[in-house]
Amino acid sequence: MPKTEQRGVKMRSDVLIVGAGPTGLVLALWLTKLGVRVRIIDKSEQPGTTSRALAVQARTLELYSQLDLDQAVIERGHKVPAVNLWVGGKPKAHLDFTDIGSGLTPYAFLLIFPQDEHEKLLIERLGELGIAVERQTELIGYREAGDHVVADLRGPTGVGEACEALYIAGCDGAHSIVRHVMGTGFPGGTYQRVFYVADVEASGPPVDGELHVDLDEADFLAIFPLTAEKHVRLIGAVRNPRHDDDSPLRFEDVGHQAIDHLKVKIEKVNWFSSYRVHHRVADRFRQGRAFLLGDAAHIHSPVGGQGMNTGIGDAINLAWKLAAVVAQRASASLLDSYEPERIAFARRLVASTDRAFTMVSSEGTLARIVRTRLAPALLSQIVRFGPFRRFMFRTVSQTTLNYRGGPLAAGTAGAVSGGGRLPWVKIDGGDNFASLSLMQWQVHVYGTARPELASWCAAHRLPLQIFPWRKQYEAAGLACDASYLLRPDSYIALADPSGAPETIERYFNSRGLAGSR
Repeated sequence: MPKTEQRGVKMRSDVLIVGAGPTGLVLALWLTKLGVRVRIIDKSEQPGTTSRALAVQARTLELYSQLDLDQAVIERGHKVPAVNLWVGGKPKAHLDFTDIGSGLTPYAFLLIFPQDEHEKLLIERLGELGIAVERQTELIGYREAGDHVVADLRGPTGVGEACEALYIAGCDGAHSIVRHVMGTGFPGGTYQRVFYVADVEASGPPVDGELHVDLDEADFLAIFPLTAEKHVRLIGAVRNPRHDDDSPLRFEDVGHQAIDHLKVKIEKVNWFSSYRVHHRVADRFRQGRAFLLGDAAHIHSPVGGQGMNTGIGDAINLAWKLAAVVAQRASASLLDSYEPERIAFARRLVASTDRAFTMVSSEGTLARIVRTRLAPALLSQIVRFGPFRRFMFRTVSQTTLNYRGGPLAAGTAGAVSGGGRLPWVKIDGGDNFASLSLMQWQVHVYGTARPELASWCAAHRLPLQIFPWRKQYEAAGLACDASYLLRPDSYIALADPSGAPETIERYFNSRGLAGSR
C-alpha cells in the first residue's frame, strides 16, 4: 500500500459512510432527509457504469415511496411481463407475471432497473440535498475514541486525513475494510462453478422485453431485458474454464450453446465479466460505533434478485435508528436492534438462495431431470393458481420480510403482529399507505379510535390515522378499533387490540423511546 502523507485535518460528521453503491447512497439519502450530517466516501473514481444488480423488489419500492423515489424508479425501469423457461432450444413454460402481486402491494410487478441507472438516480437526489460523494477517498482504518470514531482517510492526492464521526457505516462491499477492522468473521464458502455476466446488444426471439431462462442440460443462460432497446443482460455458466494461463476470460471463451439454441444474435458486447458465486454472512453486523451493511455484511447467489434490495433494507432499518439516537430522541440501546433484525433475515436469505442456486447449477443426473423436465412442467401448471402465485410473489418481493419476535416487536391484533409489515389495503381509489411518507412514528386505527387515545396522541404530537371500518380491512387481517403503532420505516412496532394509550406509553418507555414521538 502506498505511503500516505499525513495532514492532521479533522472534519466532523454524525455518520461516515464508507462505500457509495446503492446501500451507502440510500443510507446517506435517508439520514440526510432525517437531519443527520453525513459524509459518504468511495475509493472509486466514478460511479459504476455497468448494470450489475437489476431487480428492484416491491418492498423496496414501498420504502422508496417514503422519499418519493418510487415513481422515478418505475418510470426509468422496465416492467417484466413474463418469465419463459427453455430447454433444448424450445420454450417449455411461459409464466405470466403481469398481475402476480395483485392486491398485495401497490407495486404488483417485476421491475428491472439497472444498478448503474439506479445509482445515478440516488446520486441526483443526494445532490439536490447538497450531499456529494467524495470520490477517490479511501478508508485506511478507524478507531473508537470514547463518544466518537476517528477514521483515517486517504484522498485523491494521497494526503491523509483524520475524520471524526459519531458512527461509521461499512457499505464497502465483500472486501470491506470496516469489517476487517471490526475483526468479525465472514463465514461461508464459494461455489466451484464459474459464471459470466455480459451486457450486450442483441436480436432474436428472446429480445422481446420478457425474461428468458435456458435450462439446457449442457448449459445455463438467463436473459434479462434492460431499459434500452435491444439491450439485454446475459448471465450464464462457463463450461470448462481455462486453467492454462492467467489471462481473463473473454466473451468468446464461454460456451454459446444456449445462446445458439435461443437464436440470439449478439451484435455488440458492452461489458463482460466472469465470477464465482459466494455465500457468506458476517458473524456480527455491529461492533461499538461501527455497522456493516449490504455486501459487507452478507453476500449470496444472485438467484431471485435479492442482494441489492437486502442492502437497501439494511440501510433503511439503520437510518431511522441512527437519526433518533443522534437527535437524542432515543437511547443508544435502540441501535442494538439493528443486528438481530437484519442478521436473521440475511441468514435465511443465504440459505434459501443457496438451495435455489444449487438446483439451477447442479450437474448430476437427478438435478438435470428436475431442472429440465420436472420444474418447467410443474411451474407452468401451478403458477396458474392464485395461492401459489401470491406465495411466490411475496417470497421474491420481500413483502414477507418481518421482524416478529425481535426486540422492537410487541403484541398481536387480529392476524397482524408487531414486527410485521403493515398489510396494504386499497380503498376508494386510495390506500392505507399514504401516511407512511411521514417517516416518523405514527398510529393507525381501523374503525373508531378511543377518545383518550386521540387525546394522548395529540398531546405527544404522534400522528394518528383513523380509517373508517371496512370489510377489506378484516380480510387483510386487521382488527377493528385496535391500535397499530408504526415505526418510521413503516413496520409495525406494536399491535394492541385494546386501542389504549397506556399500552403505547409503556412500549415507548420500556425501550428508551420516550423522546422519539
